[in-house]
Amino acid sequence: MLYSKNRLAKRADIERVFKKGRSFFVGNLGIRLAKNSLKVSRFTVVVSTKVSKKAVERNKLKRRMREIIRKEILPNTKPGFDGVISTKKPLLDSSFDDLRTLAIKLFKKARLI
Repeated sequence: MLYSKNRLAKRADIERVFKKGRSFFVGNLGIRLAKNSLKVSRFTVVVSTKVSKKAVERNKLKRRMREIIRKEILPNTKPGFDGVISTKKPLLDSSFDDLRTLAIKLFKKARLI
């Protein structure tokens, strides 16, 4: 679970990121980023029902991505960004290590690390 200060939870904030943010993709993982005026970066993970109709599978993918963000990404991330992470169907079959390497590549491509 992400720390509350690092969670992007309000609908208005998420919509702002979708309207004004820039997108980056690596494989089946994408992020949309927008600047914020805070001293921390905040993230949320979106897994559509197109990825899986089963909530169990969608939630498992979200939990894995949040844990990777919390342990690997947040300690090294630049402050002042809001990000919405989106996933695609092939990630359901990926291992935790594959997700970790993909997420690190994505954040490096977006120049947040």
